[in-house]
Amino acid sequence: MPTSPSKNVIPVGILYSVSGDYAVIGREMLNGILLAIEEINANPNYDFTLAPVVRDPGGSLDKYHEYCHDLLHRHGVRHLIGCYTSAARKTILPLVEAANALLWHPARYEGFESSNSVIYLGATPNQHVIPLLRWLLQEHDAEIYHVGSNYVWSWEMDRITREAVTAAGGSVVESKLLPLGEEDVSELIADITARRPKVILNTMVGKSAYSFYRAWYQASQHQPWLNQPLKLSMTLCEPEVQLIGAAALEGYLVSASWFQSIDNAANRDFLRCYRQRFGDQVSPSVDSQSAWLAGHLLARAIARHGNAEVDGVRQAVLLDEMDSPAGPIRIDADNNHCWLTPHLARCHAGKLESFWQADAPVKPDPWLAWTDLDHLGKGGANA
Repeated sequence: MPTSPSKNVIPVGILYSVSGDYAVIGREMLNGILLAIEEINANPNYDFTLAPVVRDPGGSLDKYHEYCHDLLHRHGVRHLIGCYTSAARKTILPLVEAANALLWHPARYEGFESSNSVIYLGATPNQHVIPLLRWLLQEHDAEIYHVGSNYVWSWEMDRITREAVTAAGGSVVESKLLPLGEEDVSELIADITARRPKVILNTMVGKSAYSFYRAWYQASQHQPWLNQPLKLSMTLCEPEVQLIGAAALEGYLVSASWFQSIDNAANRDFLRCYRQRFGDQVSPSVDSQSAWLAGHLLARAIARHGNAEVDGVRQAVLLDEMDSPAGPIRIDADNNHCWLTPHLARCHAGKLESFWQADAPVKPDPWLAWTDLDHLGKGGANA
């Protein structure tokens, strides 16, 4: 009986923190890439399989550095998929660049970076914070109190927000950034109560964000004013809603390039396969979907090029277009970032319900080189 030829095995490094401050996000991102790899390895059209080499840095930047070095130099990995925080990405990027490897980075981030050693699949500022600010400036008084985590993500979100809303006649009345993992938010909520801003912009990540949402909700039971400000989040996603509880997050507005509520065939298939594989209790996030997408784009690029050699794969992925769960996507040849369709959603009854989306996928502008921050409050939603 003839046997099928053995397939070439390509190791892929996976770096996600499934323990530590943002473990709930890391777990769903890991689920996303593992699902993609299982689908790829079951596909008879590929003459290779992907072998995941998974490491859990637990949110430690030292561990990210250690594990990335180990994957590159002991396991011979040339393609890595991972990182949630920008601090983690910036920690391993010099290692990836020095090894002429390729990092497939699924998480939305603050922009102002474009490395030839990274394929950026997450939304850039003109695809997440800019649509949210544009909507705010057209629909509401932009008197903002910004709460965030004290690292580059929140630093840049604060700078962009100040520049955009000030030009439109709004203001950022205060910015308070807590250390990553800080859970004591009592003074922060007291200061917000004293200042009474009209808008809260939250860019916190991990346990700090969860503590803030819960503490705010508890305080609002005794201080009715806390129910009045418009509440915006740049980081909230479905698994965190499940973790924190629907009541504490009712009414929050969120900006992202994907929500479970997006209604298209590719998204319905993705959610069905995800839940069949991991159970109905799981709740994938925008970053889960992007991690899944990273795996499939990597496999398609390897197949197009004929092998996993980095330079060829990098060129091959630039030729690809895909109808993804987030809609039509492609990688931009100018900056290695992804064309994505921005969405805004409202948290209602424990679900993030999309209420606005851009008319078409938006070209990534990581440096905000083509985005006029001085005129966000003018024109239509897609201006």
